[in-house]
Amino acid sequence: MNPTDTAGPAWKHDGVRVVPGNRLDANTAQTPGMDRKAAINFARVGAQKLWAGTVHIHPNAKTGAHHHGPLESVIYIVKGRARMRWGEALEFTAEAGPGDFIYVPPFVPHQEINASATEVLECVLVRSDGEAVAVNLDIAPAEAPENVAWIDPTHPG
Repeated sequence: MNPTDTAGPAWKHDGVRVVPGNRLDANTAQTPGMDRKAAINFARVGAQKLWAGTVHIHPNAKTGAHHHGPLESVIYIVKGRARMRWGEALEFTAEAGPGDFIYVPPFVPHQEINASATEVLECVLVRSDGEAVAVNLDIAPAEAPENVAWIDPTHPG
C-alpha cells in the first residue's frame, strides 16, 4: 500500500513510535521485590503481539515458581547479576550478567532471582504477547540446583 494513499494508514500517527525511557508506564502487573514498567504494549502503542518494558529486581529478591503459559520471554541484563532456576523442581540454575540475554520458552517452570545482596538487577523484558500470563506453581526448590552452562546449538563448545 502506498503510504501517501489517503485510503491507507496514517503513517504519521500509526507508524514508528518512540517511547522515552523516562515515560514508561508503571501501571502494569507487579511482583513484590520487582518494579515493572511498560514501554511497548497495546495500550501505549497498539502492539498486538508483544509486550516490552523494564524490570528492576531489588537486592536478594526472587519470584516464586511460575510459568508464563504459551508466551516466550526474553530478558536482557542491563546491570547486575541474574540467577534463573528452572525445571519441575527448579533443579537447574544459570546466571547472567550485563549484556547477556535469557530466553524462557513457553510453559517452563522457572524462578527469577537477583543474585546480589546489595545491587539492584536492571533488565529489559520482552514477551510474545501483551497479555500478562503468570501461572504460580507450588514447587519446593531443590536444595542444590544443578548449574547448567547453556550452549547455543550453532556455537557449540
